[in-house]
Amino acid sequence: MDDKLFEKGLEKRRGTLGAEYVDKNLAAADDFSRPFQEAMTAWCWGFGWGDEAIDPKTRSLMNLAMLGALGRWHEWETHCRGALTNGATKEQIRAAIHAVGIYAGVPCAVECFRIARRVLEEAGEL
Repeated sequence: MDDKLFEKGLEKRRGTLGAEYVDKNLAAADDFSRPFQEAMTAWCWGFGWGDEAIDPKTRSLMNLAMLGALGRWHEWETHCRGALTNGATKEQIRAAIHAVGIYAGVPCAVECFRIARRVLEEAGEL
């Protein structure tokens, strides 16, 4: 594994999802899941999120659209929180959900709104 890419990914992952969340996931990793946690941190967060061509807020909104279209609800909720951390507004999150509804279907958008409402309420944004 590329240690430099892992460290960069760890910084990006903690910056978006919070150190407590990330450290808890890494601490829970065992011999079975640790290689995936490390590879995902290096690849997704170091290589992907480490590319400065797209700012973190835009990347977060892109993730919400993609995860919503794929119906990956647990990850969508996690990244909705991350989008707020990265400066996305509730209006921008709503616009990302509209894109999900247009391109992936209304049922996906309905679920995104359910989850977003809970996350935004918890964050004091609604």
